[in-house]
Amino acid sequence: MTKILRDIRVVEMGTYITGPAAGMHLADLGADVIKVERPDAGDPFRAFKGGLYSPHFQTYNRNKRSIALDTRQAEDQAVFHDLIGTADIFIQNFRPGVAERLGAGAEELQRINPRLVYCAITGFGQTGPSRDRPAYDTVAQAASAYLRLLTPPANPRVIGPAIADAVTGHYAALGIVAALLERFKTGKGRRLDISMLEAMCHFNLDSFTHYFSVGEVMGPLSRPKVSQSYTFACSDGKWIAIHLSSPQKFWEGLVASVGKPELLSDERFAERLNRIEHQQELIDILTPVFATRNREEWGEILLKNEVPHSPAYDSNEALEDPQARHLHIAVEAQHPEMGAFKTVRAPYSFDGEPDLDILPPPTLDEHGEEIRAEIAQRKAG
Repeated sequence: MTKILRDIRVVEMGTYITGPAAGMHLADLGADVIKVERPDAGDPFRAFKGGLYSPHFQTYNRNKRSIALDTRQAEDQAVFHDLIGTADIFIQNFRPGVAERLGAGAEELQRINPRLVYCAITGFGQTGPSRDRPAYDTVAQAASAYLRLLTPPANPRVIGPAIADAVTGHYAALGIVAALLERFKTGKGRRLDISMLEAMCHFNLDSFTHYFSVGEVMGPLSRPKVSQSYTFACSDGKWIAIHLSSPQKFWEGLVASVGKPELLSDERFAERLNRIEHQQELIDILTPVFATRNREEWGEILLKNEVPHSPAYDSNEALEDPQARHLHIAVEAQHPEMGAFKTVRAPYSFDGEPDLDILPPPTLDEHGEEIRAEIAQRKAG
């Protein structure tokens, strides 16, 4: 049970994904993350599917404590400021100017606690012509040229999970830890500003590098062609994914697996650059082949020939894979009111030991009295 950040306190005034995701990453590493929420409703993600404990909220709020405060009220603002005095890190993901109106701006909070690492997450940044524009995941994906890499060109529509939100939360947590390391040397906090636009542009670095270097504007098939990646439907309707990359042995293993040795001498596929150019033709040849066996059979054949592959699992299958079970990726906890909570643990293992202990996401103000008592005890002591 490794809690690397066990002596670090985080006050998170986050909503939806980016701020809560950053807080969750720190909580997963053992930090005491106190989520400050609006009374009555809390984080709007709580009610995304009705009630105050939606799956959306649960995803990004495990391992945290909750206190309900209305910082526009003097009494609650005093509690909030007392809490800031005990904190190492503060996280918010409001539009520019909102935190200041709530008594949670960087200048005010760092005056209370000069050691505070203050993280402000926005959609488009604190300055510039787009600073006040509302932004959600799809907007950030589109603005960073990432959406075009995921969208089917013939039938454009948004697909996939909330990548920009999650990625921004990752980058925010990384920046926070860097500022925290510096503070241990200097004794002084930093203000960290990070926007979804900046985070996604950096995440999309490969695409921009290709453009800067050789003038190539990548599309949704650019990377799969070069990496020689494939997905095929099997006879049972399930999918299998293959990624050959560049080693010749993997191409030869695939040819052996499908029983088509003539592909090795076919001029369209003999060399990797030819296979990149003629990938669709190869897909057309292999698609009916993979439809002749079920996914499990193909997995055994590809494994025997050492072809990089995996079943293309749905979420109800992936964590039942023997390797996922061996690594204890799925973990469980019991909430006193909400019952069983199951989630995916953090991916870290320190000194060979994964952290399998989690706290379920809090109900609104679940720890309000507890936190107020801690503050009172600290002031009295």
